[in-house]
Amino acid sequence: MTGRMPSVNGVRTNGVPLSLNSRTFVEALLENGFDTALIGKCHLQNMTGLPRAYTPPSVAKCSKNETGYPDQPTRTALIGGDYESENSIVWRQDENHGLKTPYYGFAHVDLCTLHGDNVGANYAREYADIDSLKGAKNAFDNAEISTPQAWRTAVPENQYPTAYVGQKTIEWIENHQTEKPESPFFLQCSFPDPHHPFTPPGKYWDMYDPDKIELPKNFNKGSSPILDHMRSEYEKGTSNRDTTLPYVVNEKEAREAIALTYGMMTMIDDWIGSIITTLRAQNLIDNTVIIFASDHGDYMADHGIMLKGPIHTQGLIRTPFIWADPKENTCPRLSQLCSAIDIAPSILERSQIRPYYGIQGLSMIDLMLGKKDRHRNTVLIEDDREVIYLGFQEPQRVRTMVSENYRLSMTQPANIFELYDLKNDPDEISNLWHDENCAELKSQQTESLLKLICEMQDWAPLPTGRA
Repeated sequence: MTGRMPSVNGVRTNGVPLSLNSRTFVEALLENGFDTALIGKCHLQNMTGLPRAYTPPSVAKCSKNETGYPDQPTRTALIGGDYESENSIVWRQDENHGLKTPYYGFAHVDLCTLHGDNVGANYAREYADIDSLKGAKNAFDNAEISTPQAWRTAVPENQYPTAYVGQKTIEWIENHQTEKPESPFFLQCSFPDPHHPFTPPGKYWDMYDPDKIELPKNFNKGSSPILDHMRSEYEKGTSNRDTTLPYVVNEKEAREAIALTYGMMTMIDDWIGSIITTLRAQNLIDNTVIIFASDHGDYMADHGIMLKGPIHTQGLIRTPFIWADPKENTCPRLSQLCSAIDIAPSILERSQIRPYYGIQGLSMIDLMLGKKDRHRNTVLIEDDREVIYLGFQEPQRVRTMVSENYRLSMTQPANIFELYDLKNDPDEISNLWHDENCAELKSQQTESLLKLICEMQDWAPLPTGRA
């Protein structure tokens, strides 16, 4: 949304809302005459309504404001009514609660919070009569499916959140063409699925046979302090697998979770097809750039674990990206290192809008047009973890650098280092960090990571003059 790194835009971890003072590329589009809309999940603010997961001991020594909240380094506190926009509890308890628009640049919002068949906000308001069909306690018999966090939802296909997002997107396009056919638009269609809980509705529940699912080549392979801790808890029967945190699965559970995820993905594919059909019917298909992207990947049984967490495997950190431009002759397929922060400046350049100062992303337009053959040599991933889990005694920070052939990750303060040869070990099974034969490689990669971290520091704000 900002084209800036987490340490720079302030959203350094889950639980930190994006400041309403932040500039976003959507806001830039709105200011330049685009109609802007968001249908679906947003998650620019906290949506569970739950208190923060961890309070540092140092907070007890800090000064507090009149409400008892710790004073922050800046006086713009990210709390209060304007930061309750996506709070699922407030949406349920206050029938008048809604979003103030424009919301980070979106002039129209039909909001979805949470996941599976537990989605809330505008979706829950529209389908208030199906509350008795939602959740595991109201679900149909799972039959042979035993994987954690899966239930055969009683919510019909046409009332499931994926259908809601797809239908609302189609309605917005049709209404826009009726009311403002000459106005350019940016429409973000954001599906809560695929995500746990695994609740694909109707025919999508058993569309894929778990017995025919192929497990990852690295299933139950590889070792790290985090993996070893999870496996130990699983073997002792003490692991909590009804959680947002990663957990170990057996082969049957892994195949089932993957099959159900494929069902969720296919339902999304079907609705994307319907949206493209609508663009065609509205004579927009030859004048609309269609972008397909995701926020992150999923372990999906890599190394025998599910969900997502602080282990930066390729399955987690690689995301899909498709850019379909009917007006430009873009390259059919590229294998290049790019970052999620590159999406914002690419959209602005394609829209002929100058970027605001401080965008750290690099436009991918010239790359996609074949005007250059190299985009980035390395990509930096910043991941702050406020939850204490997976054997840790305190919150952790993970910093990862991905290059063409290597992945280097460091987890601090746990002092965990990983170095994988992605060319010869694509499944990331053999950690080279402690290999004496790789001392020079380790030194080179560490130097590159330090330079990259320095490069991605903020050059904003601009000086207002000479000191």
